[in-house]
Amino acid sequence: MGTPQFSAVVLEGLIKDHYDILAVVTQPDRYTGRKHKLTASPVKQVALQNNLKVLQPEKITGSPELKEIINLAPDLIITAAFGQFLPTKLIQSAKIGAINVHGSLLPKYRGGAPVQYAIMQGEKKTGVTVMYMIKKMDAGDMLTQAELPITKSDDTGTIFEKMSLLGRDLLLQTIPQLIAGEIQAKPQNEAEVTFSPIITPEQEKLNLKQTAQELDWKIRALRPAPGAYFQNFKQKRTKLWQITPLEEQTSLEAGKVVDVNKHQLKIAAAKGTVYQVDVLQPAGKPKIQITDYLNGVGQGIKFGQQVIKDDK
Repeated sequence: MGTPQFSAVVLEGLIKDHYDILAVVTQPDRYTGRKHKLTASPVKQVALQNNLKVLQPEKITGSPELKEIINLAPDLIITAAFGQFLPTKLIQSAKIGAINVHGSLLPKYRGGAPVQYAIMQGEKKTGVTVMYMIKKMDAGDMLTQAELPITKSDDTGTIFEKMSLLGRDLLLQTIPQLIAGEIQAKPQNEAEVTFSPIITPEQEKLNLKQTAQELDWKIRALRPAPGAYFQNFKQKRTKLWQITPLEEQTSLEAGKVVDVNKHQLKIAAAKGTVYQVDVLQPAGKPKIQITDYLNGVGQGIKFGQQVIKDDK
């Protein structure tokens, strides 16, 4: 049971290891992109390529698909970023167990955006936890974990790519041990629990109270989508796709230009910190490298100019 590319990699691993997959459950096809094209999830695409039965309930609880899955009498139910809560009777229908591949080092970052929050909070590492499912979000007893470092160049996209491989391999190591009864499940420490709810549109905004490092964390957390923006960059919403926090300090107020030339734009952030803008996207325009921006629509930007203002 899964939906995005992360889940598709996990499914491919199960297929290659010759598990008997009775059914693949994924979210219904959705309209995506500028052309509003009806698109199957990555998991469905892998399932169809391998002639597997596909079920796509809009909501699993109370659906005909729920009865169908229970009637299949599975040994294992495996979820990986499925996107829906599973009812208790479905969880209990698995003879050996219902397990989830979750993209964090639980009990930290339960919820739907664990990778984004880990990067946004400046964590040095994240990882994958394989755990039993219960009818409470990501709260089941843990079976196995594996760590993944977060580098200064990583964003949510690169971490998901690495994490999908790590999650696949960890799951494939865990299943035989689980079947053999060789794993002692470990309860989560509720005192250490943190949450990572789905990113809201309001969270996409950057602000002048953030340091250069905090801005970098947030930009990378929201890349490749949906992106982070200043509402008032030259009076328009402008997304910052890549910046470099610098070692230097400034006495200028946050949002003012610290230095500018044909190839470089440095801006003051909170607490005297400074960052360099590398890639940005003016409102209604495509992404652009800073050199092209400064030699085009960004001409005229001067030292000390307040190019960013918080919303009034």
